[in-house]
Amino acid sequence: MNISQEKKDSLNAVVKISLSPADYQPKVDKAIKEQAKKAQLPGFRKGMVPAAHIKKMYGKNILVDEINTLLSDSLNKFIEEEKLEVLGQPLPKMDEDTKEYNWDFNDEFEFAYELGLAPDFAVEFSSKDKLTQYVIKVDDETLASRIKNIRRAYGKMTNPDVSADDDVLYSELVQLSPDGAVFEGGISNTTSVRLDQIKNEEVKKSLIGLKKGDEVTIDLQKAFDNDAAKVAGLLKIEEDESAELKSSFKLTVKNVNRLDEADLNQEFFDKLFGEGVVTTEEGFREKITEELETMMQQDSERKLQNDIYNFTLDKVQFELPDEFLKRWLKATNEKLSDEELEGGYNDFAKNLKWTLIANKVIVDNKIEIKYDEVFAYAKQSLNNQFRMYSQQSLSEEQLAQYTVQYLQDKENANKIFEEVKAVKVFDYIKSVITLDKKEILFTEFNKLED
Repeated sequence: MNISQEKKDSLNAVVKISLSPADYQPKVDKAIKEQAKKAQLPGFRKGMVPAAHIKKMYGKNILVDEINTLLSDSLNKFIEEEKLEVLGQPLPKMDEDTKEYNWDFNDEFEFAYELGLAPDFAVEFSSKDKLTQYVIKVDDETLASRIKNIRRAYGKMTNPDVSADDDVLYSELVQLSPDGAVFEGGISNTTSVRLDQIKNEEVKKSLIGLKKGDEVTIDLQKAFDNDAAKVAGLLKIEEDESAELKSSFKLTVKNVNRLDEADLNQEFFDKLFGEGVVTTEEGFREKITEELETMMQQDSERKLQNDIYNFTLDKVQFELPDEFLKRWLKATNEKLSDEELEGGYNDFAKNLKWTLIANKVIVDNKIEIKYDEVFAYAKQSLNNQFRMYSQQSLSEEQLAQYTVQYLQDKENANKIFEEVKAVKVFDYIKSVITLDKKEILFTEFNKLED
C-alpha cells in the first residue's frame, strides 16, 4: 500500500491511496471463508458451502466492502499520524482521470480523496480591545407594566356592563362580503378579543363603550397591524390564509370581561413573597425592581456575548476552504438545493470560524472542562425549565437524579458540554479585554441593534 499527500494550497490537499492485491486479498479471502461458514444455501448443509461458490456468487460485493473498509481505516490512520486538522470529511475525488476497474481480484487500485484543511491563525486579545458592558436599569414605564401584570395575575374577573380600555370582549366574529352583508359559508369563530393587544387606536376606540349584544364592523388586519399569526389565532385558520385575508368582520359582543387588579395590601404581598417579607408599597416596588434587574442582567449578558462573537470574528481573520466545504455540504445533504446552499453558507462559515477560534482559545490557554462543571450547568438548566412550568421546587436529590438521567443521553451530554465550553471561552475573553460599563434604561437597551 502506498499513501501520499499532495498539497494544493494551505487549505486544500489530495490524498492518494494505491492498493495492490497483496494489500486486500488476504482480507477478502478471510471474509469469503467467514461468509461460507454462515451461509445457508439450497443443496448445502449450513457451514458446508464451498468458499469458491461464495466467491462466485458474492465475491465482488465482498471485495468492494473490504476495500472500502481498508480505505477508510487507512485514510483515518494517515490523517491521525500526519496530524492533519481536516474540516468536514474527506471526499472521493472524481475527475476525467478516474479509472474504471474490473473488480476481478487482480486489480491495482488507486483512489484519491480531497481534504479541506483547517487554517493556521493566531488568537490574541489584550486590554486594548474594548467593548461596552451594559448595566440595565428599570425605567418607570417597564416597572409600571410589570406591576400591572402581576396585580392582574392575582386579581379577580368581573363582568362590567360597558367595555373600557384593557377589557376582553368575548365575541362572535363573522366574515362580511364587500357589500357589508354576512358572507355565506365564510369564516366565523367565537373568541376572546383583548383590547390591550389591538395596535390601531382608531379600531380600539370603536370597541370601547360596548355592551353585551352590541355589534360593530372590524378590520382585523388593521386592528392588529397585519399580524397574520394573531389574526389566524382569533379566527382559527391557517396563517397563510390569514395573510391573504381582506374581508371585514362583524363583531358581536357576547360578554365583557374585566380583570381587576389586586389591591396592594399585606395579603397580596404575602402571597407573592412570603409572610412578612414585604410590608409596604415602597418595599413591593423595590422587590419588583430587584427582580426585573436580575432578569435584565441576563439580557445584558446575551448582548455582551453577541458583541464578543461579532468582535472576535472581525478581529481574527482567516480563510476557509470554501469550495471544498460547499461540495462537502452538498455531498452530505442530498436534499440541499444550490439556492439553499448559497443562501445559508455565510452563516455556516461564521459558525465554523467561531468554533475554530473557540477551540484554539481552549487549547492555547489550557482551559479545562470538568465533569462537575458540566453536571452543575445541566442541573441549573433543568431546574430553570422545571420552574417555568411549576412553582413547586424539586429537592436537590430529585434534581440530581434528573440530571444524571439527562446526561446519560450522549446527545444531551454533548450539547451541555458545548454550552459549558462556550461559557468558558466567553469568560476568558471577558477576563482579558476591557469592558466599559455603561448604565442604560431598559427601554433604550431594547432599541440597540444586536
